[in-house]
Amino acid sequence: MGALQKLPRLIYRLMKLPPQVLYRLGLGSLIGRYVFLLTTTGRKSGLPRVTPLQYEERDEAIVAAAMHGTGADWVRNILADPCVEVEVKNRHFPGQAEVVTERGRVADFLAYRLRQHPRMIGSMLRAEGLSAQPSREQLEDYAAGLALVIIHPEQERRLL
Repeated sequence: MGALQKLPRLIYRLMKLPPQVLYRLGLGSLIGRYVFLLTTTGRKSGLPRVTPLQYEERDEAIVAAAMHGTGADWVRNILADPCVEVEVKNRHFPGQAEVVTERGRVADFLAYRLRQHPRMIGSMLRAEGLSAQPSREQLEDYAAGLALVIIHPEQERRLL
């Protein structure tokens, strides 16, 4: 693999650092409204892998969308081992992750996110070639390539 082919992966890894640093400095409450840290176990290496993700809390669970569907590394790790760790705001807890690819459920989540954060999610949808207010049919078509990850918390503990 040439240097130019590795560049997108390097940029992605660099983008993951600031949220991790803020959480490690005890400042997770500053970004925790929008971003949480998900720790999975690497499916090949067995090592912990930390990924910052946008989320919603729904029905006592953490829900995140995977824009690359089941092809995303963090989702593939979950499919291999659903035991995860979550850091959100000032909380840290283990959980069991469930991957959902059903178009209707993914579209429901996208519609919910759009209602909760119309400017941010509308901008993201426009960047993907949709209108800022897509129809249900457009959302379901778009959802076909996505996945949801629902994390059901186990015993929660507060971070100091």
